[in-house]
Amino acid sequence: MSDPSDWRVLIVDDDPDNVGVLELVLAFHNATTRIATSGQECLDILLAEEIPTLLLVDIQMPGMTGYELLGRIRSNAAWRDLPVVAVTAHAMRGDADRIMRAGFDGYISKPVDVASLVDNLQGILEASETHE
Repeated sequence: MSDPSDWRVLIVDDDPDNVGVLELVLAFHNATTRIATSGQECLDILLAEEIPTLLLVDIQMPGMTGYELLGRIRSNAAWRDLPVVAVTAHAMRGDADRIMRAGFDGYISKPVDVASLVDNLQGILEASETHE
């Protein structure tokens, strides 16, 4: 899945500016994107639609945090191996390790580095494919 034009990406973030940046970069690379503005909306989409290639999940969302959403995803056998990438402003020392220990497949810090986003996602997808 290294060709972004084959990707179906579900962006889970309640901030329109963050969503806009991610959508713009992914659209430039011809990836298909879908937006969920909450953890519950994400779960509803996963239940109703084809499972995406990967999820980009904000950690700090009202109602259900990215950590809680990840727990719900990992507890469902149909979604257990779905690559989930945290996209967060949590960039303090130790945050990336904490995020990865929680079970995320990758970590992208905000503000998003648009020049390296797709390369980073390709690396995360390739690593998750070798762990399946």
